[in-house]
Amino acid sequence: MVDFIAQFGLFAIFAFFTGGAALSLIYSAYGAERESWILSHLFAALASLCGLLLAGTVLFASGPLSFHLPFSLGIGPDILRFQIDTLAAFFIAAISIVGIAASLFGIQYGKHFLGSYRLGGFGFFYNLFIASMILVVIANNSFLFLLAWEGMAIASYFLVIFERHEAKNISAGMLYLLISQLGAAFLFAAFLILYALTGSWDFDTIRASAGEMPLLVQNIVLALALLGFSSKAGIIPLHIWLPEAHPAAPSHVSALMSGVMIKTGIFMLIRFFVDFFPTAGISWGLIIIVLGAVSSLLGVLYALSEHDIKRLLAFHSVENIGIIFLGLGASITFFSAAMPALGTLALIAALYHTINHALFKALLFLSAGSVVATTGTRNMEEYGGLIKKLPYTAFFFLIGAVAISGLPPFNGFVSEWMTFQSLFAGIGTLPIIGKITFLVGASSLAFTGGLAAACFVKAFGAIFLARPRHEHAHAHESGFLSLAGMGLLAALCALFGVAASAITPIVTRVAESLRAASDIAVPSAPLQSLGGSSLSMSGVAIAVVFGVALCGILVWIIAGRRKIVVSRTWDCGAPLTSRMEITATGFSRSIIMVFRGLLQPSVQTDVEYHDVETRYFTKKKKVELSLTDMYHAYLYSPAITLVEHSARQARRIQTGNLSTYLLYIFLTTLLLLFWALQ
Repeated sequence: MVDFIAQFGLFAIFAFFTGGAALSLIYSAYGAERESWILSHLFAALASLCGLLLAGTVLFASGPLSFHLPFSLGIGPDILRFQIDTLAAFFIAAISIVGIAASLFGIQYGKHFLGSYRLGGFGFFYNLFIASMILVVIANNSFLFLLAWEGMAIASYFLVIFERHEAKNISAGMLYLLISQLGAAFLFAAFLILYALTGSWDFDTIRASAGEMPLLVQNIVLALALLGFSSKAGIIPLHIWLPEAHPAAPSHVSALMSGVMIKTGIFMLIRFFVDFFPTAGISWGLIIIVLGAVSSLLGVLYALSEHDIKRLLAFHSVENIGIIFLGLGASITFFSAAMPALGTLALIAALYHTINHALFKALLFLSAGSVVATTGTRNMEEYGGLIKKLPYTAFFFLIGAVAISGLPPFNGFVSEWMTFQSLFAGIGTLPIIGKITFLVGASSLAFTGGLAAACFVKAFGAIFLARPRHEHAHAHESGFLSLAGMGLLAALCALFGVAASAITPIVTRVAESLRAASDIAVPSAPLQSLGGSSLSMSGVAIAVVFGVALCGILVWIIAGRRKIVVSRTWDCGAPLTSRMEITATGFSRSIIMVFRGLLQPSVQTDVEYHDVETRYFTKKKKVELSLTDMYHAYLYSPAITLVEHSARQARRIQTGNLSTYLLYIFLTTLLLLFWALQ
């Protein structure tokens, strides 16, 4: 009965997505653009709700669910094979939660596009995008998986270039599509190798045969998988599409892309390194930790230099994917070193940060979307004082900022604390190379936490506090449904922090299901540290509330009886203007200069004087701070130059002579025959 309910739930999911996509096109074709937009997002929200119910059914009631559709698609039998195990259900839950919040937000967000764009296509690709993400995590066949993977890339590409009147959005979309296809090529090569060795596209067959493959083949497949899935996850240096595509997309699409789409790469990395190849080797775990350390630290440093609010959030996705890599790499290392208890603990940390990042990053993108929609700009230097006009948005952004900074009592603190514990355990138990690598990972995580907090102090202060730098006369708070989407995510950020002790057993069940054959028991309390001490998040929350209340009482005792006088701030006789406020660039400049050897900043100063001859009295001074794009300068630009040079050399074989081309074909045929006879 439970299996029937789960299958019916899966049918309902895709029925709602299909209905939303179809109705969006139909209503748009008849000129009902507003209705087209509303229905597409309403159906997407209903489908996401069904997805959440399905995930809950698998996690709490039915257990793993496997089935297939009796269609071959002209390729072979049983291509349409599906499996919803606890890992897939966990990611379906993350996709569905963000899908509900983003769709609610998007219903009212669409009014900004009415009259400027045809909205039917957006609704079609929006539903296809979320549906393809769910299909990616439930596919149990590599051919079906690749179809869903490509569908997800194509649908998200059309969403990125939706505001096509701006040339930079088209450019961002093309870069995103290029990196996506590059990653897909690596994945296709990996699955072709697996098919050649197993004779099957099925994940079950691959899982059963993986241990019997030669070690060299395993390493080649894992290297291809790491490259392919890391390009989607946005790990450095394959991240270059992310700070371009996320700002270009509408804000609720950015929330989906940053919150859950890039996590499909994490999902498949767990499949390959923990599920398919459980004995991948310690070296792979250490490589992933190094990648995570570099991405987390550089991601937050590049975020600090940004004054575009959506690009800032995009770079923080690079940072948090790096943190997830730290936990995942530690897990792979421990499993390969025959330490399954510690491996499971590290995997729990990676999974918990995966869903935590989905929650607070989606919340931040939706809050930023509310600000951008009402001000018409993404430049933080033109904000200021918006807390008076957008109080609820400011409150929700603050919750997301505290959560992403890893501060208690919100959810980001819990998963980062667990990641720390996993890394400290590796420092204490592994050989010297492992100790050094885990120490590097722990150090980068500590730096990242502090820099992330500084970055969001900058962001919140520049956007919502002080005086307005530009007059936003028409700025107003978002509608009820948009606030409801943000409020849902904000409440979950608090719940996943305060009630972590009740939620981590669910994550533990997911991790244990991947290591069911382990002989060593997993710690019964995932939040229990290795030294025997324990952390009660409810106690931490109470301590935080008590501390805030105590500060309020002390302030009231000391200053409560004083008469409050409201007057202008003393400004030494000069008119006090918003130009005197510290800017977002000025706030982060000192930190960037500390890391100038790594970031290679350039400072341009433009000074205008009252008296050009004496130059004693400055009339205007403008300072611009920019960073060198190291990845383009030292990696991608040389690679592009090499490809162009190789292409020019290859053109020489195109003589235009038919006899020469026939000779090429003849020689190629001889080589193939010789190879076939060996």
